[in-house]
Amino acid sequence: MAQEANLLPVPYFHVVFTLPRELDQLVIRNRVEMFNLLFKASAETLKLLVLDKKHLGVEIGFTSILHTWGQNLHFHPHVHMILPGGGLTGLGTWQNSRKKFFIPVKVMAKLFRGKFLAGLQEIRHKMQGLEDDGTWRKLLQTLYAKDWYAYCKRPFKTSRSVLQYLGRYTHRVAISNHRIASIHGGKVAFKWRDYRDKSCEKIMVLDATEFIRRFLLHILPPGFTKIRHYGFLASAVKKTKLALCKRLTGAKCVIAEKLSAIQLMVRLTGRDISLCPCCGIGRFDFGRVRAPPSPA
Repeated sequence: MAQEANLLPVPYFHVVFTLPRELDQLVIRNRVEMFNLLFKASAETLKLLVLDKKHLGVEIGFTSILHTWGQNLHFHPHVHMILPGGGLTGLGTWQNSRKKFFIPVKVMAKLFRGKFLAGLQEIRHKMQGLEDDGTWRKLLQTLYAKDWYAYCKRPFKTSRSVLQYLGRYTHRVAISNHRIASIHGGKVAFKWRDYRDKSCEKIMVLDATEFIRRFLLHILPPGFTKIRHYGFLASAVKKTKLALCKRLTGAKCVIAEKLSAIQLMVRLTGRDISLCPCCGIGRFDFGRVRAPPSPA
């Protein structure tokens, strides 16, 4: 995987920023603007807090991944961030964070709320559903009174765990085939995990139209970039700053692996698409494109 070349030999943290349910309909009606604001506000929150010497005082690099669903397919916009536990100081040295601690989540959530709502105020004139001043003031009052959700999970055990996470979740869709238990009589039954009930696995049954409606909520706008890189991983500075981080942390030189389309599908799905689906032995030759036979 190409991302292996970007990893550093330090612990990695997993941070999540989630929008409150009160914004769901506004996000659905203004997807591009609201998703971009979610990326911007969460990234600015993280970068600003880590630059504060009270927390760490460094420049970090991280990857943000947009997800819009929960286990039951309801609309649930949030970003996952993968970041190394440390960063570059102003003197060009590397400084590690504490092993089991990054930034207080309450501080992150409060600053994220402020940055998101300030950004929303700036682009309000573009939003469908915020034309009325009274509606805007009421929504703003509700959102400022609510505790927003930010979460910092315990560090990944190894760099390999980071790769496994990225491989599983970066290109995942809202629901995979193995979770669908049955389709019968206009009903769809699928497995889901209820995190409010000790992560217990349950079966949910929906009318087919409702199942399709929920699934379609998670199709992103055409061309929208759902994976973005920041700090010393940003494309504009990555070549020089990431190289410096590797040198300072003693990272091994890893040559990015270039996979063919077939190899990539095997890595992502576990299936070899070149195998004949009928006999399971013969292979398709995707390198040859043959013209159809001429009519007799």
